[in-house]
Amino acid sequence: MQFRTQIPISKSNFPLDYTSVMVSLGSCFAVNMAEQLDYFKFQNTVNPFGILFHPLAIERFIDFTVSQKVFTEKDIFFHNERWHSFDAHSDLSNSNKEALLQNLNQIIEHSNTRIKEATHLIITLGTAWVYRKIESDAVVANCHKVPQKQFEKELLSVDTIKQSLESIISLITSVNKEAKIIFTVSPVRHIKDGFVENQWSKANLISAIHQTISTKKSTINYFPSYEIMMDELRDYRFYAEDMLHPNQIAIDYIWQRFKETWIAESVYKTMDEVDAIQKGLAHRPFNPKSESHLKFEASLTEKKTKLVSEYPFMKF
Repeated sequence: MQFRTQIPISKSNFPLDYTSVMVSLGSCFAVNMAEQLDYFKFQNTVNPFGILFHPLAIERFIDFTVSQKVFTEKDIFFHNERWHSFDAHSDLSNSNKEALLQNLNQIIEHSNTRIKEATHLIITLGTAWVYRKIESDAVVANCHKVPQKQFEKELLSVDTIKQSLESIISLITSVNKEAKIIFTVSPVRHIKDGFVENQWSKANLISAIHQTISTKKSTINYFPSYEIMMDELRDYRFYAEDMLHPNQIAIDYIWQRFKETWIAESVYKTMDEVDAIQKGLAHRPFNPKSESHLKFEASLTEKKTKLVSEYPFMKF
């Protein structure tokens, strides 16, 4: 007897394997999925500019990356004893102006290479709500705790999001025609915007994605993270203590659905080997000098050496 409905997801015709090079961009849920990819030692770069919640911020980052923008002092500002960029997350902010500029420009250079090399880009949209700096009329990626009176809050329309997604696709394909793009909507609930407003936001994102996909079916894909959370996992036991973010059980389940549909079965055995090594590395022995533990470490080293010889990019 079935006690829930399961969302049908078709297997990808372009699955990921250990030769794939991925770039993951977007909301904090993009980080959740990237942590799984990193755990299993796939080649993945996640959010070089930090978490980016809305499509315009992601588009702007990709535009900077493709055009190889050089950040200068006019692109940053000083607030609360730190230098910031309105185009990047506060994780990148720095008390040293030169250090921030150097870091931003190094990230752009590295990201340009990664997008050109990528076989897959995974883009997670979190919200359609944005903040526009009144003085410059520019939509920002992060407000950096600048007083709210300096911004206007607005909801991106479906048409505006669709134009942004089309621009993202165009920018990526201008430097990498072979890359496969996977869009998904974050299941994280942005309740600070309001309960109704959160659903309105998610609806606009989903509508825009599907309108975009309908005209570019061969190159663009959709993975239903939001729908899995809302339908298959429709219970508060699958949320963290804040009742807004998926908990680890939910993240693991959504990852399993992603694995079943987007990761080649031919690499499942290798994933199991990586998992065994990761669990071995996390093991804490009662007696580190015991003969049994020394044998265990020797066996673990042998397994690592074997995998790294086959996949030199893997680091344990």
